[in-house]
Amino acid sequence: MRRSGCRRDEGDEARLLDGALSSKVRAAYLVEGEGVVDPEGFARGLGEALAAAGVKVHENAEVTGFRSGTGRVTAVRTDRGEIPCSAVVVAAGMRSPALLRELGHRLPLQAGKGYSFAVDLDPAPRHTLYFGERRAVASPIGTTTRIGGTMELSGNNNRLDWRRIVAVALASRHYLGRWFDDPDDLVSLIRDPWVGGRPFLPDGLPVIDRLPSRENAFAATGHGMLGVTLGPATGHRLAEYIRTGRRPEVLAPFGFDRLRG
Repeated sequence: MRRSGCRRDEGDEARLLDGALSSKVRAAYLVEGEGVVDPEGFARGLGEALAAAGVKVHENAEVTGFRSGTGRVTAVRTDRGEIPCSAVVVAAGMRSPALLRELGHRLPLQAGKGYSFAVDLDPAPRHTLYFGERRAVASPIGTTTRIGGTMELSGNNNRLDWRRIVAVALASRHYLGRWFDDPDDLVSLIRDPWVGGRPFLPDGLPVIDRLPSRENAFAATGHGMLGVTLGPATGHRLAEYIRTGRRPEVLAPFGFDRLRG
């Protein structure tokens, strides 16, 4: 771990790594250079960069299907009309299976639902804190702290189970101190309780490949909990695939063929 740039501290020194850690924390590992991404800020910045490069972004347009002909997709159908295309990439997380069915392909994607919420802590964490034994995390985002966790397998839906929010909050108290006394306090203390489905395939790997039935249709989904982390590398290699028509060797493990049968 030292060779990878990770530092281990114990006792009082561990708590000095971040003022938000409670006295119950006896050891901590600091990974130098570890960062945190604000998803909303990231998406906004990406949209601005694309617009500056001359890319037209169709916001608030729900994709309802596709128009195809002679083995190719010729347009994307939305609730605002059709958008002609020379190629299409389905990268819609848990919405991907429904869209791929429109193209005649079934994908066994399962939602691993995660929960999070925002809370103002004093002191607030200065780093992203991973609570290993409790499978939770606290991240400083903007002027607040986002605490999240769990892996709920309850179907492909966005139903929020408040008990999961309570469980994540309780798990954080060992590390962050008793920032609330009773679970009933959470209603007034937290903001923006959220649930979302992380897309998982049976073998845990994403699918990044051309659809067998359409020569210009591709899928990039199933990244689980690493969508933001792996998104840039996925986009880079998939763009190469679309541009040249040849699948990069690095994408071989992520093909549709491994999912047959």
